[in-house]
Amino acid sequence: MRIIADENIPLVEEFFAHLGEIIRLPGRGMRPEDLKGADALLVRSVTQVDESLLRDSQVKFVGTCTIGVDHLDQKYLDQAGIGWASAPGCNANSVVEYVYAALAHLDVDWSGRRVGIIGCGNVGGFLHRRLRAQGVECRCYDPFLTLEDNPDLTDLDAVLDCDIVCLHTPLTTDGPHPSRHLLSDAELARLRPGTVLLNAGRGPVIDNAALLRRLEAAVDLQVVLDVWEPEPDISRELLAKVSLGTPHIAGYSYDGKITGTAMIYNALCQQLGIEPERNLEQLLPPVAQNRLRVSAKDGWLAQRALIPQIYAIAEDDRRLRELAQRAEQGQEDFAKGFDRLRKQYPIRREFGNYQLEFESGAEASAERLAALGFKV
Repeated sequence: MRIIADENIPLVEEFFAHLGEIIRLPGRGMRPEDLKGADALLVRSVTQVDESLLRDSQVKFVGTCTIGVDHLDQKYLDQAGIGWASAPGCNANSVVEYVYAALAHLDVDWSGRRVGIIGCGNVGGFLHRRLRAQGVECRCYDPFLTLEDNPDLTDLDAVLDCDIVCLHTPLTTDGPHPSRHLLSDAELARLRPGTVLLNAGRGPVIDNAALLRRLEAAVDLQVVLDVWEPEPDISRELLAKVSLGTPHIAGYSYDGKITGTAMIYNALCQQLGIEPERNLEQLLPPVAQNRLRVSAKDGWLAQRALIPQIYAIAEDDRRLRELAQRAEQGQEDFAKGFDRLRKQYPIRREFGNYQLEFESGAEASAERLAALGFKV
């Protein structure tokens, strides 16, 4: 068996080597000629998998190590008899921790705010459950769910009236509720001054040109963008206006990426009719120095102090802005640099890998920190 894999997928050799030969390639640059002789294709969201890529190949399985599937032509794959699988939920916790890290960096205590969530699938639904467990008031918009699925469902206008608005919807362009440009000029105008607007789903769900117009008219929003329209050659003018900008890495925790690899490995084994020989517990390395001390007695101060120790989101923002400066000076191609930042992304582990030790009097913050996933 010959397996073509995106070079950014971790532990491919460790999981798949016993199944056959593995060839790693840049995901965004995959071409039909790269797939000749291949039996399986492993990708991430940057690879468009459709008839133009696969028609001259013998690929019988496509696995995307991501939650989203808008880069897969599912209709073509089904018609061509090509098995395919995604990794729903694999990086949901990673994205939720990105949200917490962004809010902590902005000094926005979510416990005292009303949070709106657009899209309550794997990621948005997980964020909703986490926030509700912390006693946070939530309003949710997802036209594909019912009140039985989510008791906080409401309409889009009610969500846009919240203090914090988080987008976690996939990108769709047809059907009864297309998500492309769900937020454009009219919707962005409804956001009240001081609102935090965060998109960690798909870039085109927000009309980026309309968002730039909104921010040029008045810088009265705190905007956090991890996803852009288009990628990788994003609007540097918009980057200059947002409070935090990162290169599509919200779901890039090491734990989440390896979970995605494991899920696709299991799916391929199932298609081949064989028992998996590898598992996540065998291959996910422990964190060597995983004990952290908590001294702050106030729950919010404890979170603000602790989260950056695990995930310094400001560093992601800094690297992207420095890339923009180099591109402006003609020192680096921005689009290639955007992909380089993703390829060379440093290892980020999730909160649940860390054990907290509390100084005298700081135990009062334990409940809030446990709700974030820390071991207390």
